[in-house]
Amino acid sequence: MQQLLIFAAVIAYNIHHLANGLTLIHHPDFNTNLCVSNLLYNVGARDESADKTGFAHLFEHLMFGGSVNIPSFDTPLQKASGENNAFTSNDITNYYITLPSQNIETALWLESDRMLRLDFSEKSLAVQQGVVIEEFKQRYLNQPYGDAWLHLRPLAYQVHPYQWATIGKEISHVENANLTDVISFFETFYNPSNAVLCLAGNISFNSAKELTEKWFGKIPAGKKNTNHYPIEPIRYKRNEKTIDTNVPQKAIYLAFNMVERNHPLYYAFDLLSDILSRSESSYFINILIKEKLLFTQLEAYVSGDIDAGLFIIEGKLADDVSFETAENEIIKVIKELTITGLGEKDLIKVKNKSLTSNLFSKTSVLNKAMSLCYAFRLGDVELVNKETYYIKHISENDVITICKEYLLKGNHSVLKYNPTNE
Repeated sequence: MQQLLIFAAVIAYNIHHLANGLTLIHHPDFNTNLCVSNLLYNVGARDESADKTGFAHLFEHLMFGGSVNIPSFDTPLQKASGENNAFTSNDITNYYITLPSQNIETALWLESDRMLRLDFSEKSLAVQQGVVIEEFKQRYLNQPYGDAWLHLRPLAYQVHPYQWATIGKEISHVENANLTDVISFFETFYNPSNAVLCLAGNISFNSAKELTEKWFGKIPAGKKNTNHYPIEPIRYKRNEKTIDTNVPQKAIYLAFNMVERNHPLYYAFDLLSDILSRSESSYFINILIKEKLLFTQLEAYVSGDIDAGLFIIEGKLADDVSFETAENEIIKVIKELTITGLGEKDLIKVKNKSLTSNLFSKTSVLNKAMSLCYAFRLGDVELVNKETYYIKHISENDVITICKEYLLKGNHSVLKYNPTNE
């Protein structure tokens, strides 16, 4: 008989608040020789002006261009045997450095100096604008289906700033960014009050506190992001857009507006995406690909946004299958699921996969540091240890409820790619 896994990985942590508003989260792991500095800023694409988008992502690049006191960010880090990277989403910007624990002060020196003041110049701005513009072209404009999110988000959101992708609405917004705009954006969001730092690995709590106070304690607090955004109104109609372009085959994207990241039913949506498409025996793979031969590829996933996000279903259609048939068959599978139910065995199976994935995603020191910072950003650091509880307690009725209330109302957004012979 299928049994629900009972393990739970508990991530230990300590918290220290600096007088200037910076929060330090410390996670000890003395089984490694490494230490991680993970710095999360409470700023993402949703904090941009509608006529100046792509700034948060542009800053992800600008932050590596050197600060007032350190002209080259990578050189001293390489000498300390460190590695670094960053990512931007609609909600956050995250910078991380991994290096031998005895060299952790190098990471704090670098991070604190660029938080204090970047070396803003017309030259550094022009260089990073070029990098971002080239990324925009390569990833979003010059590959099949690459611009899907540029079309899908404006369909799904008319009010909330999730209506544009992290890269921005259009190239011109980054292209026309001037030094005044850039400095203003930096001064608004990149400060201690708007950041959380995690030091994880082979370092004691006392050392973590002392070093954080030493390198960040004297930086002016700055303003804290209030995170007030227009609430997306409930939609009662289906939005649709068809793009006729040079793509290999027909593709369809269905976007259903769902709950926010902290909602109790968020994990039901996440499990549903696994139920529909994660394994070879999932509903979409079994019925619509293997049995009915309607799709060559079909998957479901959640956007994972902090505010009310999207449940996405995207698929590549088999030859001679119409868009209408494809969409109707997807909805039919979801409707059948609400009628026949999942069955306890299948639900336990998908929960176990989710629990295992959750566990393994938090095995490395870096992943634990990022998870702790993100949980803090969500309002509860302990969420890193509560997630398994929430997953375990999702019921079959929860899954059926979200299908009925969010996926079967006929008010989703639909994006279609129709191949041309160009």
